[in-house]
Amino acid sequence: MTSSKMALWSMVCEMSPELFNGYSDEFPRNLRCFLGDWLENYPWEFITESDSFSAFMADSLLSAMVEKLQDLANKNCQPGLILQLTANLENAYRRDPLHLARTVKQILEVERVVVQNKFQGLPLSFHRQQEELKFGFDLKRMQYKLQQIWTLHGNLNDSSRGSRQRNTVDPPFSTQGDLQANSLQTLSTLFPEAVKELEATKARLLKRLDIWKRQQQLAGNGTPFDEDLAPLQKRFESLMDVCFQLRQLVVALAAQLGSDLQSHLQECLENVFSTLIKRAFLVDKQPPQVLKTQTKFQATIRFLLGPQLFKSPQTSFSVTANVVTEKQARELASGRPDASLSESTGEIVNNVAPLEITATSNACYAVFKNMLLKKIKRSDRKSTESVTEEKCAVLFSARINLGSNNTTFLLQTISLPIVVIVHGNQDNNAKATILWDNAFAAKDRIPFVVTERVTWGNMCETLNQKFMAEVQTPIGLNKDHYFFLAQKIFNDNSTSSGDFQNRYVSWSQFNKVMAVGFGRGVEW
Repeated sequence: MTSSKMALWSMVCEMSPELFNGYSDEFPRNLRCFLGDWLENYPWEFITESDSFSAFMADSLLSAMVEKLQDLANKNCQPGLILQLTANLENAYRRDPLHLARTVKQILEVERVVVQNKFQGLPLSFHRQQEELKFGFDLKRMQYKLQQIWTLHGNLNDSSRGSRQRNTVDPPFSTQGDLQANSLQTLSTLFPEAVKELEATKARLLKRLDIWKRQQQLAGNGTPFDEDLAPLQKRFESLMDVCFQLRQLVVALAAQLGSDLQSHLQECLENVFSTLIKRAFLVDKQPPQVLKTQTKFQATIRFLLGPQLFKSPQTSFSVTANVVTEKQARELASGRPDASLSESTGEIVNNVAPLEITATSNACYAVFKNMLLKKIKRSDRKSTESVTEEKCAVLFSARINLGSNNTTFLLQTISLPIVVIVHGNQDNNAKATILWDNAFAAKDRIPFVVTERVTWGNMCETLNQKFMAEVQTPIGLNKDHYFFLAQKIFNDNSTSSGDFQNRYVSWSQFNKVMAVGFGRGVEW
């Protein structure tokens, strides 16, 4: 299902066995050792109920465990012990696989607590894996409910045909009527549950997408970044498939659901459908964040649902790039997509690119290879603000038509903030603006508002990451370096580094103030 880059089991193996408990005759420690990190790759901890889906998942995981042990036995020169453990496992849990899920969950929870206490936390890869397992588990639950709804749909159709053939409701067929009533009751419960779970899973997917975008922004300051969008594309496609099927079922079962419930479900599903389409359109490769006029630059847009929705090879859409000011970006964020282009901000040459599917990578891209910002119209600025503090962005837009009704969707996505310069001597101060914005932009901010001051500790983290990226070294700054920088930026020759721990650095100090011995722009 998934694999971790740093399994907890590798840490558990280095620790004393006496620290761990939860083992039993049915699930002894040597069985845990044979399974190793394999056990961590499945969603044991999310099986918390005792309903039919939980029982189904527990039984599936038991079968997968037996298969894993049999495979280990086949590869072992002395398979006897493994085969005996496998037989004991089957005997103990096959009649009640939920008991196995509870047992494994307890064992893994103990291991997590012990590792967390010893290392003051869990590795980031563990949290990422848990999030992947959670999404996969929720997806399986929705698919399970979908199958139940399809089955009820078939049963109701069979019942309806039988009723038409009889033309009357005779006493011998009252049981059939009861079954039909039960099916309708189950349907009226299952359908809203499935749609609610789809909405919740969509919300978690969009949160994960926002994390990817934030990491992309931090990468502008040199933070390591896994830019692979294939896992997110699979998630979007999986949820869109569930949405498609639920929309089909709402239409097919309109008579059974009733007009009020049908209308409510259709509205919810249309919102999910539209949101997934619009949020799947994003900037894959950002344009330069310090952009000089009359200089060529590149960018790449990706539509994660393109391969799934653009079935016809004749489908042809294009993406257009335009410069927008900070004011226009705010209009976009407030839900005014057309108002943002009411006035020209700058002229980009070669600003149209086709939105195409690449068969080799199963991805949908619009690649801008030779854009050029010909000119820029400066907006009104505060008297204290220089041109290198003025932020704008590139807005990428496309109109696509989908479905038999050719429904039109306006797709828009905006680049990270950009500072436009016309002379090379503006470069350092423009980079300072971008460095500050990338590091300290808040979640869901109004474009492109950023805090005016940060703690010295946060400033140190940012400078350290930028230093390692610029110098291309794995060795970061040390306490002496931070102490030296603090004395300069605060113009304070304190003898202790602790004197600076609780201080704040302002944007003015970072970029404008004449720091002793450094001149304008202390970080450079």
